[in-house]
Amino acid sequence: MSIPAKLALEDGTVFTGEAFGAQGEVDGEVVFNTSMTGYQEILTDPSYRGQIVTMTYPEQGNYGVNVEDVESHQPHLSGFIVREGSRIASNFRSSGTLHEYLAKHNIVGLAGIDTRALVRRIRNKGALKGVLSTTDLNDASLVAKAIASPGLVGRDLVREVLPEQPRNWDEGLTQWSRIENLTEAPPPPATGKHVVALDYGMKWNIARHLRMQGFRVTILPGTATAEEVLAQKPDGVFLSNGPGDPEPLDYAIRTIQGVLGKVPVFGICLGHQLLSLASGAKTFKLKFGHRGANQPVLNLDNGRVEITAQNHGFAVEESTLPAHLRITHRNLNDNTIAGVCRTDVPAFSVQYHPEASSGPHDSSYLFDQFRAMLA
Repeated sequence: MSIPAKLALEDGTVFTGEAFGAQGEVDGEVVFNTSMTGYQEILTDPSYRGQIVTMTYPEQGNYGVNVEDVESHQPHLSGFIVREGSRIASNFRSSGTLHEYLAKHNIVGLAGIDTRALVRRIRNKGALKGVLSTTDLNDASLVAKAIASPGLVGRDLVREVLPEQPRNWDEGLTQWSRIENLTEAPPPPATGKHVVALDYGMKWNIARHLRMQGFRVTILPGTATAEEVLAQKPDGVFLSNGPGDPEPLDYAIRTIQGVLGKVPVFGICLGHQLLSLASGAKTFKLKFGHRGANQPVLNLDNGRVEITAQNHGFAVEESTLPAHLRITHRNLNDNTIAGVCRTDVPAFSVQYHPEASSGPHDSSYLFDQFRAMLA
């Protein structure tokens, strides 16, 4: 017997469908992701903290879940919405169903609604605050809760996904089979340069790619000070992805300012926004963000187009760029900044995810570029 569930948006729109996964009530910013596959990586990406994610591809869950395709130790999003949840998990790697996975991790899901209508509303009006519930099915009550929910702007969501302790990244070899071109050989020994990765909600595949370069990787919480970072005697510093609005993260901006010019710096997604803020630029909230594994980006240095994986709701404001910050990449969907580099010190960043997982591998060269800076 199906359990009814409702999604209410702050504009008064209500969608009624069926619950799957956990039961309960959650609020968050309702966004959409255009990826056709990779739902397990999306669920476990800490950058989705505080968001209810809608998948545009109609069927989700057909290949189940497994213990390898995760980007952190647990899901971090508030809720998950699909047109149809597959009743069959058909893959030799599957260890369970999507429904079971959501229930295990207490993630409320909604299926059976017109996801195309929901996505069109978000595209027209922008990302909307919402409430997803299996316990309160009163439309007026849910809409009022959606209006009263906090949203993302001005919140420090990074502190909710930070690692508790510093650690060195050292995975077993089985996980490396998931990375392109490493199915037959393990990663190189970690005897090369030392990279400190500041973790604001970092996807694990980023650490894998840094390790693939031969780096010794030390992961510090994103609240670490510049003194704590430099005490590790790094050859380079990496700034990770993470959730929410970058501008409230004063501690991260101060740390980045304290290491710039002392060691090379490479940032991805939130790390890109934080590097830009630390360099004197400002950020703004996008209408509905960029989320999916099919986002085109133009590399301004060589004229090539890269198809990229992206997940962000904020971007760097071009009119605020200081003279020492040069644009290197642009998003071809809306012409927003997708990459920058410092012209005075060795530092660069991109708004998208060159580590993929899931997604295309067009941009993995950026890790090679970082390695060359440390040579």
